[in-house]
Amino acid sequence: MSTLTKSDKLQLIDSRMRNLEYKKYGLELDIIVENAKSEPVAESITVINESIAEIDDQITALNSELAVVNALTE
Repeated sequence: MSTLTKSDKLQLIDSRMRNLEYKKYGLELDIIVENAKSEPVAESITVINESIAEIDDQITALNSELAVVNALTE
């Protein structure tokens, strides 16, 4: 049994999602910076895109948990 309230859980999920959005945006900026180079490294862009896809998966998982927590009664 958790001592966290529904509100606590929602705040934690929101915080995690926000952190993931920050990371994702940072990675998107990394792509911009990489593409600004005279010779962008394709492998770097591939790795960054894979990281973005992983973050998208994590956000999807948190959205699923958010639906579960929102269905809880107080």
